Amino acid sequence: MGKIIKNKRQFSIHIFTWTILYSIVLFFVYAEIKEITLKACLRITFTAVIFYVNYTLLVPYLLLKKKKILYLLSVVVLLIIAYLVISNVFIFEFNDSRNLLDKPPSKFIIIIFFNSVIIIIGTIIRLYEQWIENDRIKTEIEVQKNKTELESLKNQLNPHFLFNSLNSIYSLTVKKSNDAPDAVIMLSELMRYMLYKANNDKVLLKDELQYIENYIKLQRIRIAKNKYIKTNIRGVISAQKIRPLLFISYIENAFKYGTDFKGNTEVEIDISVKEDQLQFKCINIIGSIAKDKENSGIGMLNTKNRLELLYPDKHWLTIVEKDNKFMVDLKLKLE
Repeated sequence: MGKIIKNKRQFSIHIFTWTILYSIVLFFVYAEIKEITLKACLRITFTAVIFYVNYTLLVPYLLLKKKKILYLLSVVVLLIIAYLVISNVFIFEFNDSRNLLDKPPSKFIIIIFFNSVIIIIGTIIRLYEQWIENDRIKTEIEVQKNKTELESLKNQLNPHFLFNSLNSIYSLTVKKSNDAPDAVIMLSELMRYMLYKANNDKVLLKDELQYIENYIKLQRIRIAKNKYIKTNIRGVISAQKIRPLLFISYIENAFKYGTDFKGNTEVEIDISVKEDQLQFKCINIIGSIAKDKENSGIGMLNTKNRLELLYPDKHWLTIVEKDNKFMVDLKLKLE
């Protein structure tokens, strides 16, 4: 129940409501039979159990998961259990003039109807709370998306990045290298992707992976000692979609800090796709470049927050430093 009733205000409302219901029912019980029995208290408690079985289990794990038939069958089973328990254990008698439970048909109808109402009320409340929660998450996603776009543009299209890239391309043209045209195309593709495609909520996975490959190729050209840069992208990539720019902060960080005191850059990136499952691994040596404690890690923290908002319960992220290496392991369920 703790995971469903998420805040103190909501929990207080539940406690207050059930306290009022208990008081009202026990008042009428006392008015009828002139005493408050243990059976009467247990009967009300069992009603609360029926409510929360539906509220905390059936609705979130079946109905909200679009398992409607299984949900309806579970409700029927719950009603049958409620009838059997109440009719055999928790029935308490009123005065003869007002006893509505003497006839078995009436007892069955009353018990089923009353518990159906309890279940319907619980379902409506849970669906309304989920609607409110979805609306809140949607708002947070929009806010986070705007922040991410600004942060990504700042990280990717800043003068330092463009200067290094253009300087590398210029060096290639001076040397009349055959890589110069490809470098120009890669840089233009990076800028085009950032400005046009990355603004969408979702992009094709193949486009995101192509963006990553272009970025790494450009880094290879920029970095002189790049023989330890390894990339492996594998799997069946068809029409899967993904939120844009989830990996680039980790890759940027790897290239920024993955250079040792001899100037060797050691970065290993592995991306595996299997149906709707993606695993991203990024490993770099902890190089000689000192981290800016004030600004370091902002992009990665931003990505972590985006993952929590965009892929709740659909991602598993592990970040560790071990044996002078910085390792990121991200498993993601694609949409």
